[in-house]
Amino acid sequence: MCGIIGVTSEDRVVEKLINGLLRQEYRGYDSSGLAVFGKDSNQVQLVKRAGKVSELQNAIKEVPMTGTTGIAHTRWATHGIPTEKNAHPHHSRGEVYVVHNGIIENHQELRTTLKALDYDFESETDTEVIAHLIHAKLGNSVSLAEAVKEAVKDLKGTYALGAIHIKEPQVIVAARKGSPLVLGLGQGENLIASDQLAIADYTDKFIFLEEGDLVEITPDKAILWDENNLEVERPVVVEKALGETINKGEYRHFMLKEIFEQPIKIKELLEGHLTESGVQQETFGPMAPEIFEKVEAVQIVACGTSYHAGLVARHWLEGLAGLPCSVEVASEFRYRNKVVAPNTLFVSISQSGETADTLACLRFSKDAGYLARLGICNVPTSSLSRESDLVFLTRAGPEIGVASTKAFTTQLIGLLMLTLALGRNHGLSATAEGRINEALRAVPESLNAVMKLEPLIIKMAEVFDHKEHALFLGRGIHYPIAMEGALKLKEISYIHAEAYPAGELKHGPLALIDSEMPVIAVAPNDDLLEKLKSNLQEVKARGGELYVFGHSHESHEGTVTQFIELPEMPELIAPIIYTIPLQLLSYHVAILKGTDIDQPRNLAKSVTVE
Repeated sequence: MCGIIGVTSEDRVVEKLINGLLRQEYRGYDSSGLAVFGKDSNQVQLVKRAGKVSELQNAIKEVPMTGTTGIAHTRWATHGIPTEKNAHPHHSRGEVYVVHNGIIENHQELRTTLKALDYDFESETDTEVIAHLIHAKLGNSVSLAEAVKEAVKDLKGTYALGAIHIKEPQVIVAARKGSPLVLGLGQGENLIASDQLAIADYTDKFIFLEEGDLVEITPDKAILWDENNLEVERPVVVEKALGETINKGEYRHFMLKEIFEQPIKIKELLEGHLTESGVQQETFGPMAPEIFEKVEAVQIVACGTSYHAGLVARHWLEGLAGLPCSVEVASEFRYRNKVVAPNTLFVSISQSGETADTLACLRFSKDAGYLARLGICNVPTSSLSRESDLVFLTRAGPEIGVASTKAFTTQLIGLLMLTLALGRNHGLSATAEGRINEALRAVPESLNAVMKLEPLIIKMAEVFDHKEHALFLGRGIHYPIAMEGALKLKEISYIHAEAYPAGELKHGPLALIDSEMPVIAVAPNDDLLEKLKSNLQEVKARGGELYVFGHSHESHEGTVTQFIELPEMPELIAPIIYTIPLQLLSYHVAILKGTDIDQPRNLAKSVTVE
């Protein structure tokens, strides 16, 4: 959510600020702005616009901007509607300028205090209080860094912030609490950003600020302090060529590219972790063998698509490894009293590793009596990866489309590998383990086969062009896949879609069935197929139109409106494979609807606020 970039340099920075904002468009936003000044200037140039970054680009074409220090921001509205006035940066008396990600929970209290000090407010945002608060802390001998240090003591909530002060024209001060921030070390310049990709074109040296850190940067130095105001050094991470990965190539949208990347990404993931003797427990960390031997239960916490991955994993962990497994939505888990069973492994799942609710649960779990904490994540430098005891990296590469695709399937691969690693200590036979290994090796080929069904899926998508509702059905391990299919359709096509366990039709959803409510069923050949077929007959008898993905058309003869036959595959990997046609269906329905597929309305890629 939101995007920050700041650059202090010996050269002009406006192009770098704009490029950094464009690199972060995928995160979700509704307005943008920047503030820049030169090292010898006493005037800040501030430009803000509602809408896309392109609106900001057009605005600055009319204003020559030669500044060498600046901050910029893409805003995702929380406090205050998306307007130019509410866009960042916010300022205090034209002297202090601030950009901010997060939520200041005590902003009303601070606003009242600052108004009593004769500070005028121009916006409805919580962020403006930060600018005035920093200004109020400044004195004749107080530096910007010292003022920010004092100001953040008064803030309750979460923040990643960058601040500049007209009297220190080559200085940017940044701080983080609960929201990610990265420092980039360049040649003759230093940079800050909320996303590593925003500054990857200008440096390959990064420092990831830790919770409570504050940093002061100039073109030639960076000084860091920890939450105790002690000067510290943080490790420098070198990662090359990140900027080269952010392009759509031959594809119309990032989402389509990322759907078609799944076979190769999973093949690479398997090659890195699945040896001839199977999954090595050390894949999850050096201490994993010792920890896994003690595990007696698993608690999974995640949000959105990652939550659906966890629901699939529960079937594997209980059915194959024989371990009790609970799966909960992070935003609910964090606010209820918990009873922690002995020797429970805490597993948090997040594509970005910066999901606010999931991170809050991870931090709670540290002292809650769990055996250990395992993070399953796509970003090795994320907060989740750094703060977990054990880590499995899904290595899906940057995922730009807001609707998650390759992150989901690589999470499923990681969770099935976790099942193998834990099952070895809980009665999973060598024969069963070998069978699962072979099923895993079959995933890339099966995925490639399903990709070839795209023309049939495009034809199916035409049915949904004028529909407003859809119902997804699945049973057993495929109910979470139906949930994921419904989520994808609503995210990018804006069709109201929900998923139900097919066995629950009689308990309410049948009331919705008519010819205007398409019903999509996930129907592989498994032990529940006959049960599912009976449920589909209930839909057919009430005039419903059935669109079924399955393996045997004959078993649905006379029942379905349209059937798409998937190739034969091992039952264990069917949840992974059946995900793909649902992703493609959602994509092609959205094409017909003419929506913004990579950046759907009201949504953000990385949900870094509660």
